[in-house]
Amino acid sequence: MDMKSYKTPVALLSVVSNATLVLLKLIVGIVIGSVSVISEAIHSAVDLVAALIALFSVRTSAKPADHEHPYGHGKVENISGTIEAILIFFAAGFIINEAIHKLSNPQPLELVGWGLMVMLFSCVMNIIVSHFLFKVGHATESVALEADAWHLRTDVYTSAGVLAALSVIWAGKLFRPDLNLNWIDPVAAIAVALLIIRAAYEMVRKSARDILDASLPDEELSRLRTLIFGQAPSIIGFHDLRTRKAGSTRFVEFHLLVNQDMTVSDSHAITQVIGYEIRQVYPDTHVTIHIEPCDKTCPVKCKKNCILTDREGLARGR
Repeated sequence: MDMKSYKTPVALLSVVSNATLVLLKLIVGIVIGSVSVISEAIHSAVDLVAALIALFSVRTSAKPADHEHPYGHGKVENISGTIEAILIFFAAGFIINEAIHKLSNPQPLELVGWGLMVMLFSCVMNIIVSHFLFKVGHATESVALEADAWHLRTDVYTSAGVLAALSVIWAGKLFRPDLNLNWIDPVAAIAVALLIIRAAYEMVRKSARDILDASLPDEELSRLRTLIFGQAPSIIGFHDLRTRKAGSTRFVEFHLLVNQDMTVSDSHAITQVIGYEIRQVYPDTHVTIHIEPCDKTCPVKCKKNCILTDREGLARGR
């Protein structure tokens, strides 16, 4: 089965798992009076919203190009990833505010064992679901699924931190009941907030990059250059290479220089081969090539990627 067919089911799995964790963490957090567990419930609630956005975006981005969206719907995933990260910032601010209030007046926790169990369950569930999200997200280059996976993977780390904090409090109650360790709970909540702020920043940076039509990474541009020069000596060079990415779809455009005596049929055949080679390496890539006859005038824009004026260029390309 094509890996893209797994995008919607795995996004739906994330929705179900997050909804379950929100309910469990909220109930246990309120019962035992733990702000760190309640902060984890809020974190999972943000993850739930993010999962719903991811589910919507992968369904929408899968739609083929139409009259109103001739370049497809891929950027829906980038937009959703940015929205998800912004939601995390707000959630982190709320958690820090609540934790500071609790820190100023720490209250003893009851039934800490319930908190330990729900945090352990949260860690295990999120490890499993995030693994599937990462696997499908990487395979399909889905920004939305990868962002959702990072949400859950961050939740694993924060849940583990809360689990450790609650373990210390539980051990203190058992072996040193005279020792006040209740301050650990709000401190753990603040640590949770700081970790998810960092994750949110990374998601904003990655998602927003493609919204602004940034060029493909240098290593991909180098690979494209190699693929183009692979048609030498049938071609002379190229210029005005422009690239961008929308969701998992890449767009590559450039002007290809050929001998001015080459027939239209032969030059067209070369563009077909280059397009095929690029798509073999980067599937779901739209390649637009403009053929130009080389008149040996060598303008500045042509020299950088010209075989005739830069004999070493071909070697570097290979």
